[in-house]
Amino acid sequence: MSVSIVQYFGSQLGKCGYCTGTNCSKSNGMHAYRLDCQDYQDLIDRGWRRCGNYCYKLKNKETCCPCYTIKCDALEFKLTKSNKRILRRMNRFLRDGKRDPVEQAARAGNDDDVTEGANAPASEPQPQMPDKSPAVINVEQAMSLAQAQKSKAKPAGAAQVLLAQSPSLGSNKSATAISNKPRKKAKQMRLERRQAKLGDTKEPPSQKAATQEKSLTDFLSEPGESNKHQLKIVLVASSDTQRTCADAVLALYRKYQVVIHNDNPARLTLASMQRFLIKSALKNEKPDDGPEMGYGSFHQQYWLDDKLIAVGVIDILPGSVSSVYFFYDPDYSFLSLGTYGSLREIDFVQTIAATTPALKYYYMGFYIHSCPKMRYKGKLSASYLLCPETYVWILLTDVIRSKLDANKYQRLNDDAAARDVNEFLVEHLDEVMLLLDAKTCMKYKNYVQITGTDSDRVEIIEYSELVGKVCAHRMLYVNMA
Repeated sequence: MSVSIVQYFGSQLGKCGYCTGTNCSKSNGMHAYRLDCQDYQDLIDRGWRRCGNYCYKLKNKETCCPCYTIKCDALEFKLTKSNKRILRRMNRFLRDGKRDPVEQAARAGNDDDVTEGANAPASEPQPQMPDKSPAVINVEQAMSLAQAQKSKAKPAGAAQVLLAQSPSLGSNKSATAISNKPRKKAKQMRLERRQAKLGDTKEPPSQKAATQEKSLTDFLSEPGESNKHQLKIVLVASSDTQRTCADAVLALYRKYQVVIHNDNPARLTLASMQRFLIKSALKNEKPDDGPEMGYGSFHQQYWLDDKLIAVGVIDILPGSVSSVYFFYDPDYSFLSLGTYGSLREIDFVQTIAATTPALKYYYMGFYIHSCPKMRYKGKLSASYLLCPETYVWILLTDVIRSKLDANKYQRLNDDAAARDVNEFLVEHLDEVMLLLDAKTCMKYKNYVQITGTDSDRVEIIEYSELVGKVCAHRMLYVNMA
């Protein structure tokens, strides 16, 4: 496991991207120099979210628009009628080039969320960044210091734990085309193997039932090579800047931000896109029990023939695929690309889960009930909201929606006695790891003994409570003057 290194910024106040209010969005923030993928999985399971190297957690009790982390169980996902219409519309367009304008569908009243799915952003707006600049540190040296500190704490004879090296994806390996070929479900494959072993030659139920409801994979497998248009989705590591920062990507990003979000074109530079969507503290990790592409930050590029029409920015983590952002060509809004991209990402999770069962969730960022145009995320079936106090997952139902209608902040967990099992208490403070300078790394208890001061105690406790006991003891807290 690699070492996560973070610098805590404390409370942040800024403009809200949802209600557009000024100085009403309240959060806590930190800069991540490096994040172990499991650490980030644990952080988003406590309400954190990243934007480039900046990580933030909304103060839901105080902020203007409470944000609840939302995830979908991809293996329990069920298509709605609206989802099916969007998938059929895309398949018709690929097959014969026929356009089915969103405006016509909406006027006809036969697509209840097509305009919302097409025009709403797939992820939350870019958060307000703090004025404070992160300290300049040598990341590799800090990692070595942290590992040496951990090794000292081991009893004699204990096996040494080596830092996980982050393999870089070469130009030939960093891009993987996602095939449209039909895939058998893991359950079906197990059934077929069992039948073969027993000498049963009967067709599996999924093939016998001609009237069986089509799955998401069935819809996505329909287009063939003889179609008028070919859609190819290519998976690219964020670190492969030759692809992720290509002219076509920047042009698409600028067009989307100007047309959909009315951004100032002068501010949409390559550097701003890199800071927002390319840079990531997550390093690619390839454990033996992980997915083929490994864990880390990636882009899914949607190529229609030879034209880039959409990009999905995602993090692949030990328990989930987390959607960071999705942008597309507004000229193709008639294809409801926002919703279509979400369906594609759910299918991607289902594919990974077939070989990596622990990775079965699709994280959509934040669900903001107080902002009507952001409620579309809650339309995916088998969606869960994270309780902001106990950090357990609560199924999003009409009962929960009614509670949020009544009061925009809710605990969500009805069990009054339930507590955060990863709660950080003051007695855990001694084991928090600090990076003091380029040559010094130590636990908080040693820091107090050596320096004779605990002036940073309040801030370190606040940080530790927000990230939880596990991450507070595992990550490296930058405490440089």
